[in-house]
Amino acid sequence: MPRRPSLDPTVYRMASAHFVADAYSNLYVPLVPTLIARLGLSLAGAGTMVMIYQIATSVAQMAFGPIADRWHPRVLLVVGPLLSVAVLSLIGLAWTPTSLAACLVIGGLGSAAFHPAAAAVVNRLGGLRGGLAMAVHITGGSIGYSLGPMMFAPYVDRFGLGATPWLAIPGLLLLGAVFTRLPPVPPFGQKGQSGFRLLRPYAKPLFLLYAIVVLRTLTALGFATFMPVLLTRRGWSVGAAGVAVSAYLFFGSVGGFVGGPLADRFGARRIIAVSLIAAAPFLAIAPSLPTGWFVLVMAVGGLFLQSTLPVNVTFAHQVAPVSAATVSSLMLGVAWGTGGLTVPVVGALADRFGIEPVLTCLAFVPLAGAACAWPLPRHSAHQASNRGGASGIVEG
Repeated sequence: MPRRPSLDPTVYRMASAHFVADAYSNLYVPLVPTLIARLGLSLAGAGTMVMIYQIATSVAQMAFGPIADRWHPRVLLVVGPLLSVAVLSLIGLAWTPTSLAACLVIGGLGSAAFHPAAAAVVNRLGGLRGGLAMAVHITGGSIGYSLGPMMFAPYVDRFGLGATPWLAIPGLLLLGAVFTRLPPVPPFGQKGQSGFRLLRPYAKPLFLLYAIVVLRTLTALGFATFMPVLLTRRGWSVGAAGVAVSAYLFFGSVGGFVGGPLADRFGARRIIAVSLIAAAPFLAIAPSLPTGWFVLVMAVGGLFLQSTLPVNVTFAHQVAPVSAATVSSLMLGVAWGTGGLTVPVVGALADRFGIEPVLTCLAFVPLAGAACAWPLPRHSAHQASNRGGASGIVEG
């Protein structure tokens, strides 16, 4: 049996940068209970801050994706996360909701610049192991996102909100170590042949994949945003609630790592549908359970829910093999941002009806995503990846 090709080292470098960028992108959520008290935010207001950040970090990718296809993606890969880490670390100094929103917007734009270009690099280098390559990259970001609350919430518990700027130092040092070994990266599209215009022939499957990401993101962000509020109201400290959120998100990252290779073997459509259906009962029962069981069952639900993330991105590149960064921006950015726009609605409903019943209802949203997977094409990842080819990235 022939040996399967190993992944390009740049895939691991992108995953490492993704780890750092997404860890700092989750600096706000575990601090929500503290910021609510300091700034006088309602749950709807806290959700609105999530919406603002999602617009900046996700919807803005719609602009950065075509730029990466036409211009110098290496600039976006390097400058984006450096800006994001530096500015998001200033959240603790926010003295008004407006200043908090400013930090979230500027830091979010840095994150938006990085994500489409990074995913396009990984797609280009994945070859016959595209599902695994994207799973490694996405899992790097997911683990960073999941560990963010575990790292940042206890720190703020100990040193206070005013100490958050010091958090930028380790992030900037880690990014510097990664980027010193990043090879040259040429644009992903050909001159005059990139952007959303070329995606029109693939509109139907891309729209279905987009809808799946929106529905999954609505569910994932709703639970991640209000889980620490629920736990602190049950008597947990901010630090302990942050650790619980990290557990939920970490198991989600494990699901993402498993989902990519499974899609390579069994087909993306099947994995998307099965994982979303499997997530619903765990998420639905969790809010009614005692606190300890709530955290455990939430972790299992998160594992199933997030296992579709790398699969969606890889499958989108397979069904639309053009304008790689633009496709990435649609799946990782625009769809995530659209899902994030709904978080204030979840917060407003929680203000009126209570967190537990609203989260219980939210748990059934992934079933609609599973229904969207049914009309998708039956391409297997192996069949689609046979188009392969040269990486176009110069190792140096």
